Amino acid sequence: MTKPVENRLHIAAFYHFGYVRPEDLESLGAAIENEGDRRDLRGLIIFAGEGINGTICGTSVKAVESFLTWVAEKLGFPELPRKWSESEAWPFRRFRVRVRPEIVTLGKPEVQPLPPKSQTHLSPEEWDRMMEEEDVLVLDTRNWYETRIGKFKNAIDPEIEEFHEFSDYLDKAELPKDKKIMIYCTGGIRCEKAVVEMNNHGFQNVYQLDGGILNYLAKFPNRKFDGECFVFDYRVAVNQELKPTKLYTLCPHCGQPADQPVNCLRCDIDVMVCVECVKTEKYQTCSKNCSNHYALAPGKKGRNQGPLPYLMAKEN
Repeated sequence: MTKPVENRLHIAAFYHFGYVRPEDLESLGAAIENEGDRRDLRGLIIFAGEGINGTICGTSVKAVESFLTWVAEKLGFPELPRKWSESEAWPFRRFRVRVRPEIVTLGKPEVQPLPPKSQTHLSPEEWDRMMEEEDVLVLDTRNWYETRIGKFKNAIDPEIEEFHEFSDYLDKAELPKDKKIMIYCTGGIRCEKAVVEMNNHGFQNVYQLDGGILNYLAKFPNRKFDGECFVFDYRVAVNQELKPTKLYTLCPHCGQPADQPVNCLRCDIDVMVCVECVKTEKYQTCSKNCSNHYALAPGKKGRNQGPLPYLMAKEN
């Protein structure tokens, strides 16, 4: 049974690159998942031999903090830096730990980050000052559906579908290798590998936004970042104040940010779909179920679907 939300939920995004023995991954992952459940937390953690990456939430800062302290001690890691945000609704439906080959999927496990606090890391203040320089390029390392709803002013959008396409993008983009390039992502983790991969491609003057967009907005809302920041949970995105978006929901057909209102052609529910799906008639529907039935019998009405699971998740 879903517990009532008291005031607000506290959300922490975190990651750490640190060695974990492959033979211990499954048992440690199960222990972390059990501990999160026991503490009544929700979230998603990606766990691999190279470290840990996750977003979790709870009804108090203390509950989240104590869990992250427990995880760090369990894995023998230092304190896990985190980016905080809040929500009035649960951004996750349960607590899960997923064991993967990488904690951020570049497709090259051998690519590992530079030492922490290296000269490539820019604080939000340093990033802000460097953006004022004329001879710099700003490069977004995120996927196209993330950049669509928000990015830094004048940033280059690689228009990739997934992060593992970033290496191919570097091969084809013809970016000047003698220029200062500033890169960024949501919370900083993709840039940890992107900097190294860019160095491997001959770029030697690359800087990354430490803590990503989330860290920047915590210091400088409504400044150099335009729009909202996509997040991989039921909030869909956060605004300039790091609060859950009021502009977007999840598209019921593809899962991308949706802001196009439609009235379901089969069951008449009002719903949002994304800018791509709205172009196709059968996707002007509230769900995959209605889409499939409408494709089989266009014009035939069906039973009202009632509250949809992906919308309920945003409310519970």
